[in-house]
Amino acid sequence: MKFLRASQVVALHQQVIESNELQGMASDKSIETILARIDNRLVYGMIVDVYELAACYACYIAVGHSFNDANKPTAFAAMDICLAINGIELEFDAEEAGNMMIRAAQSITDETELAEWLRGLVV
Repeated sequence: MKFLRASQVVALHQQVIESNELQGMASDKSIETILARIDNRLVYGMIVDVYELAACYACYIAVGHSFNDANKPTAFAAMDICLAINGIELEFDAEEAGNMMIRAAQSITDETELAEWLRGLVV
């Protein structure tokens, strides 16, 4: 599996954030800390495939709020790019995907449920 580095997630954030949104990183949060949670899950065998990996990026970035704004779009972009660099293309409804990111940010949907949803979207 191919992984995202912190610098790549920050670059994704810079691409998805709108000019009218609050720019920059949250002063009390760290994208490195969020990605370390994923690394720990990998080390302990808690991520079994690329769908779970991508779902972890989405859930942890959405909940972690390491950016001042645009955390959910960044979470979705990280999930989508993770799948793409691992050779997986999705076909999804934008409204449904947005609702999934909202549910992930509210911790209503977890990485297991999100991974299952992703598996059903493979082209």
